[in-house]
Amino acid sequence: MRVTLGGDELGGFALDDPAASVRLLLPSPGEQEPVLPDWNGNEFLLPGGRRPAIRTLTPRRFDPATIELDVEVVLHGEGVAAAWAAGATPGDPVAVSGPGRGYAIPDAPTFLVAGDESAIPAISQLLERMPADRHLDVHVEVAHSDARLPLPGHPGATVTWHDLPAGAPPGDALVAAVRGATVDGGTRVWAAGEAAAVQRIRKHLFDELGLPRSATTVRGYWKHGRAGEAADDA
Repeated sequence: MRVTLGGDELGGFALDDPAASVRLLLPSPGEQEPVLPDWNGNEFLLPGGRRPAIRTLTPRRFDPATIELDVEVVLHGEGVAAAWAAGATPGDPVAVSGPGRGYAIPDAPTFLVAGDESAIPAISQLLERMPADRHLDVHVEVAHSDARLPLPGHPGATVTWHDLPAGAPPGDALVAAVRGATVDGGTRVWAAGEAAAVQRIRKHLFDELGLPRSATTVRGYWKHGRAGEAADDA
């Protein structure tokens, strides 16, 4: 689901690179407005020691003319962000910080791009921003057919969708796709998704293929089994 945020406080917001991030402070369950937490030197906490509902998302689009910021959330039915997005109505308050650092597209001829549903907004930006003469091998894992969303076109991109088998841990199909992809010395890799799965991807790229870390950007967007923490980032 795409949610549009607006307000004069977003004035000056800028998206310089694709696949950046913003942090959203959401109202705690049962509350109408977010409460700004205090930093104790280690983590943000609300009064009484409660942890605030902070989620990291991809800033999908920002329009400086209308001062509107779009974010997209996976509606998996469990997490705080999914519930917030599904029930949001015009005028509901939310706090935003960012943007965080995005992906500075390197001067390379070929890219391997891989991610699950949570990475679709970032992958869409990469397809939009990559120069037309680059070759992109794009792999997207989905646990449900509804997540096969239209992606922006790119003349040099080949997009392959991978269905996660029933009962398989998140990322299994994505790891298999990356292991089966052609990666040579000139390939640059961008991958994001479930934390344990991207750790397996890192091991393959670094330990098995010997790819230098400078040629890769691999990010854990969420952790399986931790819906209360960060399982609905996108």
